[in-house]
Amino acid sequence: MEKQKQKVNVPVIADLFAKGEKPEYLFWVGSAGAFDDRYKNVTRAFVKILTCLGVSYAVLGTEESSTGDVARRAGNEMLFQMQAMMNIEILNGYEVKKIITCDPHAYNTFKNEYPQFDGNYQVIHHTQFLKEQIEAGNLKVRTDIFDKKIITYHDPCYLGRANGEYAAPRKVLDFIPSEKIEMKRNKSDALCCGAGGGQMFKEAEKGDKEIFIERTEEALATGADVIATACPYCMTMITDGLKYKDKNDVVKNYDIAEIVALSFGI
Repeated sequence: MEKQKQKVNVPVIADLFAKGEKPEYLFWVGSAGAFDDRYKNVTRAFVKILTCLGVSYAVLGTEESSTGDVARRAGNEMLFQMQAMMNIEILNGYEVKKIITCDPHAYNTFKNEYPQFDGNYQVIHHTQFLKEQIEAGNLKVRTDIFDKKIITYHDPCYLGRANGEYAAPRKVLDFIPSEKIEMKRNKSDALCCGAGGGQMFKEAEKGDKEIFIERTEEALATGADVIATACPYCMTMITDGLKYKDKNDVVKNYDIAEIVALSFGI
């Protein structure tokens, strides 16, 4: 993944707006995409894809804050509403119409919860965007890096069960020359990674086995070389699961954006 550590230039919406320019998309980076060392690679990969495609986009930069998702899941409704209204004021101030994000939790919050406060946007998960671009012929595979690899995909709860999006990530992976295999529990029956709903910030509850370990074991049972994820929480939990099972050197956990960037030579 050394290739993804190169410096990339990202347009900031305030700078564009000051010049009278309005980008087509607002890329919502999210906390993990901005601060988590592992997930920064996903942000870099997706930004490179956007740049390669010549997409008109920008980020909020220092004006981006939390969507308030975790606050609401944890029961702090007041904090959630404060965050939502503050974000909506900023987004509307820049006349944002379309939002792309790699985070299903942000996707769900913008799509289903911000309209309660008159925050109405066309919200796109990055796998949906990638699917459209590939089907339009705008991205073409240039490497055979995954040609002899087995890939299994883990469904994020807030993309799958919460929003019914199971097809886009799989269609993107179908374009990648490789063997795909499903886990025993997949799509609407998929097991949660264990981090959603604010669980990432809580101590593990008592039980026979922690959820992220159980889910990692299901992924490993497929014999996959690569576990594909499409959510920062899922990436954290699956990566930790691979370390726990001492498999992180032989089985890789890549976000779909990283897989696309690597396969398309970006």
